Amino acid sequence: MPGNTFGTMFRVTTWGESHGPALGAVIDGCPPMLALSEKDIQTMLDRRKPGNGSAAGTARREGDSVRILSGVFQGLTTGTPICVMVENTDHKSRDYGALERVFRPGHGDYTYYKKYGIRDHRGGGRASARETVGRVAAGAVAGRVLERAGIKVFSATLEMGGVKAVDMDYAQCGENPYCCPDADAALKMDERVKEVRGIGDSIGGIVEVTATGLSAGLGEPVFDKLDAKIAAALMSIGAVKGVEIGSGFAAARSTGSVNNDPVTIQGFSSNNAGGVLAGVSSGQDIVARVAVKPIPSIVMEQDTVDLENSAVKLSVGGRHDVCAIPRVNVVCEAMIMLVLADFILQQRAVSGW
Repeated sequence: MPGNTFGTMFRVTTWGESHGPALGAVIDGCPPMLALSEKDIQTMLDRRKPGNGSAAGTARREGDSVRILSGVFQGLTTGTPICVMVENTDHKSRDYGALERVFRPGHGDYTYYKKYGIRDHRGGGRASARETVGRVAAGAVAGRVLERAGIKVFSATLEMGGVKAVDMDYAQCGENPYCCPDADAALKMDERVKEVRGIGDSIGGIVEVTATGLSAGLGEPVFDKLDAKIAAALMSIGAVKGVEIGSGFAAARSTGSVNNDPVTIQGFSSNNAGGVLAGVSSGQDIVARVAVKPIPSIVMEQDTVDLENSAVKLSVGGRHDVCAIPRVNVVCEAMIMLVLADFILQQRAVSGW
């Protein structure tokens, strides 16, 4: 099963399944002599783990305690592969018994079965959102590379279940469980979540990710453009169904005179490009937004088929999120961190950037 490794010089392979004994990642190419502890990784994992305080979350309670198995000695990276592991301690495979011969709408059940001839019905195996544990852990390691370069990455929830943030006070993101920059909108999001949970349905939303502190010149031409890699990284997240960078799709309804970012002696006067021109960083903030689909596992009855292609009605029980937000936010941050760390190492290899 290829497709489990990401990156060129800062390479990450995630491993494990939702209902297996553990999940994790192997990070290869991390420079030596970077300070790294389990606490550094745990801080990011705690934002992703189930039951993080949001009403949108699952009832599954995982401690998600990380262990560093290799690549770190006396608190410093050694330059050798870093292996991190998180044990699964609260998976209830019995909740999935009725799904062994039935395809869940919106999941990878059908496509995995057609591709491999076998599938793990217990939470979806590698297709489970729990696979992102390894990504977030690796993102925390990449964050140590970015820290040396003065780069910071953060996210904000712009929309959830049709409720849009109006005020953009990013300091508010840490003050509510939905990572929303609008305190009033966050309260409405909470009401919306409870409403949807009450009828057995789910919702999606829009998350914005920003990277600050980049110098100009990061990225490669043509096929390895910085924005192309960012889009691919974000689209690799199971819950993400769309990505835009800078003005994104609004650029299609704009004009060149409006969408261009004028250059002055003080720098750019706008950032419609989202910090990337011709695939290379401009020195402005990198700004990307993702469309997060509704959680496909819902109690509300749906039409589907079984392994014999017979029509059946399905109501998915068990413990599931109502929305991937806000847990997906830190996953988006982690993927941006992995992309930037990889490009930094590539650039240093050729020019000492």
